[in-house]
Amino acid sequence: TEAFLMKNAKVKLCLQASAMNGSLLLEDCNPESDFQDWSWQGDSLMNHGTQSCLAVVEADRVQTSLCGSTGYMSWDCSNSLLSPLGSSQGYLVANRKAVALNNVRGLKAQWQDVADRSVCEEKAEQDRYFTAALASTHMYDHTAGNVTLALGIDQVELEELLWFFRREDPSAWNYSILALSFVAMILGLLLLSINIVRNRKRKIHMYREAEETNQQAELEAKQALMPVQEYSPAEPQNQEPALQDQRSGEVVVQWKDGTITSLYTERSEDAI
Repeated sequence: TEAFLMKNAKVKLCLQASAMNGSLLLEDCNPESDFQDWSWQGDSLMNHGTQSCLAVVEADRVQTSLCGSTGYMSWDCSNSLLSPLGSSQGYLVANRKAVALNNVRGLKAQWQDVADRSVCEEKAEQDRYFTAALASTHMYDHTAGNVTLALGIDQVELEELLWFFRREDPSAWNYSILALSFVAMILGLLLLSINIVRNRKRKIHMYREAEETNQQAELEAKQALMPVQEYSPAEPQNQEPALQDQRSGEVVVQWKDGTITSLYTERSEDAI
């Protein structure tokens, strides 16, 4: 049968058996303590730490004693209340750091497990499992322990596998996940570095293309702003004699008909 903690609904402390003298204490609930584990054995409540049962030894004194010894060891459970079976001494009530029998029916007399279920529900569940076990017609042949099962696994190997998974040792799984995480991190960093290098190369290439385009546009703009001078091949030859006759300081005008004249006619000093 499964063990459960007996927590008082009022003080929120759990019933704990003492390994020394069989006394009962109310301590903070500790699921890992065997001395706080109780289970129903028929109508008796057995402590797993001391392997003794909850019993009434005096008028109102309750402690643990060897199961099957004299005293009231059977308990009636109803509405989370525990009372000695076949006696009218009262109910099991939390009293400071201990327990005793009292006629009080409040929260101090109500007992639950850590999930706030009544200990009576634990008893009803245990009785239901016991009835189902008696009604079952399935028989197990211990001599067939080494017979190969339908899955191709013999009984011994199956028990080893069940024990392995029952231990719930997650070390191998944790190490595997840690290794996979490390590999994924390395792969992510590698992909990130490759992406950074490619983006940098792409930006450099785009910058060079933009620079070449700007230079080409500037060159075309300069060529468009430069005036186009039209000239005929004969003009330089015609202008050369006139230009040769020019003197320094003389202003020469070329008219539309092609004639070249001096803007100011030179006069001698005598004429002036």
